[in-house]
Amino acid sequence: MSLDLSSMALIAGNGIYPETFVKAARKAGVRHLVAAAFVNETKPELAGMVDAIEWFRVGQLSKMISFFVRQGIKQTVMVGQIAPKNLFDLRPDFRLLMMLARVKKRNAETLFGAISDEMAKDGITLLPATTFLEDLMPTQGHVAGPTVKKRRWEDAEYGFSIAKESSRLDIGQTVVVKNGTVLAVEAFEGTNEAVKRGGSMGRGGATMVKVSKPNQDMRFDVPVVGPDTIRTAAAAGVDMIAIEAGKTLLLGMEELHQECLRLKVAVVAL
Repeated sequence: MSLDLSSMALIAGNGIYPETFVKAARKAGVRHLVAAAFVNETKPELAGMVDAIEWFRVGQLSKMISFFVRQGIKQTVMVGQIAPKNLFDLRPDFRLLMMLARVKKRNAETLFGAISDEMAKDGITLLPATTFLEDLMPTQGHVAGPTVKKRRWEDAEYGFSIAKESSRLDIGQTVVVKNGTVLAVEAFEGTNEAVKRGGSMGRGGATMVKVSKPNQDMRFDVPVVGPDTIRTAAAAGVDMIAIEAGKTLLLGMEELHQECLRLKVAVVAL
């Protein structure tokens, strides 16, 4: 579909993803940009970058859609995650409760897909999470940091196959491996906690692999790596990160490259 640059909204989670999207959207010519932000998640600084912002608690679906309708929004993008622990503090409004009652299998794909369907009832289309950010998805090869030895490429390729299977089963999209052994598989706790867990068992020299799901819905849950990922990996004893080429967003590129060199963490794309 063609993009309407007259107005657009972002559903803003945590991290630098929302501000990265805002800068790219402005550069692309979006004239009216509004944000749905979340308490204890979205950076407060985002308010100064958009034309309108409203703050919500996770679960206030009806209120968020009403905000978009008042702002004349027809297209929106999900950018940034919600911390898994905050999903346990979910306070669903009536519209979300009705939606949840219809969802039999609850994972990121089904839940976000159902939210997209709800917004569509009010004429709002959910766009790919990579909108305006296609240049931030690297192609195959070495991306950042030190050069990589052959043995480590073998670990990355092995981890890639495991992560693809794990993500196919809706368990998680990240694994940590070392010397052909799986040290950790991401589950509900999220990428950072899985990396800490796997890295602590590897005691240095471990590889983190992050992939997209088979038939990944690019509207949500797109794999993202940024400077904080590099710092978390290094602190845990992970000195190599392998991502999926053309399917993973690298955010904060300049800082990411600097941190990779400073902390001696390599990033490659498979």
